[in-house]
Amino acid sequence: MEALIPLFVAIPLISAFLIIILGKLVKGLHRILGPATLLALLIMALFSFTGLNQAAHIYTMGGWSSEGGFPIGIYLVLDGFSVIMLCVINLIGFIALFYSLSYIRKYTAEANYYALFCLIVAGMNGVVLSGDLFNLFVFLEVSVISSYALVAFGVGKTELEASFKYQVLGGLASMLILLAIGLIYWKTKTLNIADVRNVLDAGYSKPYYIFVQVLLISGFGLKAAIIPFHAWLPDAHSSAPSPISAMLSGVLIKAVGIYVLIRLFFNMFVFTHEIAVVFTTLGAISMVIGSLLAIMQWDLKRLLAYSSISQIGYVVMAFGMGMILIVKGDNYPAATLALAGGIYHMINHSVFKGLLFLNAGALEHRLDTRDLKKMGGLSSSMPITSSTSFIASMSISGIPPFNGFFSKLIIIIAAIDGKFYLLAVLAIVVSIITLAYFLKFQRYAFFNKSPGKALEKIREVPFAMSFSMVVLAFLCLALSLLAFPSLREAVLQPALQVLMQSELYSTTLLGI
Repeated sequence: MEALIPLFVAIPLISAFLIIILGKLVKGLHRILGPATLLALLIMALFSFTGLNQAAHIYTMGGWSSEGGFPIGIYLVLDGFSVIMLCVINLIGFIALFYSLSYIRKYTAEANYYALFCLIVAGMNGVVLSGDLFNLFVFLEVSVISSYALVAFGVGKTELEASFKYQVLGGLASMLILLAIGLIYWKTKTLNIADVRNVLDAGYSKPYYIFVQVLLISGFGLKAAIIPFHAWLPDAHSSAPSPISAMLSGVLIKAVGIYVLIRLFFNMFVFTHEIAVVFTTLGAISMVIGSLLAIMQWDLKRLLAYSSISQIGYVVMAFGMGMILIVKGDNYPAATLALAGGIYHMINHSVFKGLLFLNAGALEHRLDTRDLKKMGGLSSSMPITSSTSFIASMSISGIPPFNGFFSKLIIIIAAIDGKFYLLAVLAIVVSIITLAYFLKFQRYAFFNKSPGKALEKIREVPFAMSFSMVVLAFLCLALSLLAFPSLREAVLQPALQVLMQSELYSTTLLGI
């Protein structure tokens, strides 16, 4: 198992290099090597998940551990939390790249697109596996710099403007994160996450580390587009090619934003009640304001972008509630349920939001518009897009029997059990608002009378695009099975163990 860990980074990096170099000699190489790389990574991720057996696996770069190199060496850590993220990243990555086989043909420089796509996946895989802060930052920059280029891939005015805004705010986020890492190193003299936790347990200056925590929340909050750090997201997600929008919203804001925040605050810091309240408040605000902004949109991809802010709010709020209950120490079952709901909804959001952006790409591909007012009557001419978008819309709105209903239900039950009654009410109200704007999407895109388009000339999108949408629609139903406690425990328990037993991460690495 340990031998597979570095391959999650090495394989896509090598593929990106080969696509650029050999692609000039072998015509169409990128169209074969790109999807094959992501398929191989997905198979490896699923194999790693089935073979984890509750225990963390550690890969030591360059044989440092045998020479007594801890904590200086580079460590890649595969545990219950990181392996779930690897499965999500590489699943959505493979589906989005397979979809691109047809979608990206309207752009020039296809080979560059596939190479950048491999780089963004390599960076995200590295982020979730990295066991030290410096390499986490390096992998983070690999993924976000690739995403800057991919957002601007259309090289139109709106794409370039969105990419510039994304780069400016992304650069500010990186500066805040790097400053926080520097301050941690200044005090602890180490960058290894487990070793930092060990040093902090021995005693630390509380005001100093609260300042560091605020820097990290601000930096990674920008990466995750939590309100009030969300300004870049609507332009970037709406302007990027739709497969990239699916990657940005489905996995990037989670892998380099939410995941890192949760990993650091659960496995590196000893979080306090104040920080837990900050998480919960930011999540609740994002959940509410994101939905109110989304319902006002007529540009389909901007609607989906604001919806991402709202749905990420559910995830952050769930983790915040879990943190508060852990600090109080009087209701661990509710804390476990809140964390399980947060992880479950994070997985679900990757699937149904990825599908919705692919649906938006299919509509734009055929109609050359994202304006809902210019659509209509497409249910018969684009039946696959229509049916899969309906499944995704019901999933994100929390309608049974789709997956979004069950993850939201778990979060609401955890809120009630933990006596967060206001948050439970807000979660229900926001879900109703979400249903309202996705019914608007369904009505104006598929069931209104067409405002002048010749529907008989509109056809369903090509096979690669249709197949990708059908697979994700199937997953919206299949993931509902995690509502069964036995299945939910089998899938989520390894990740919950990492978070609930926060010292386990440090003791595992310290035992090297």
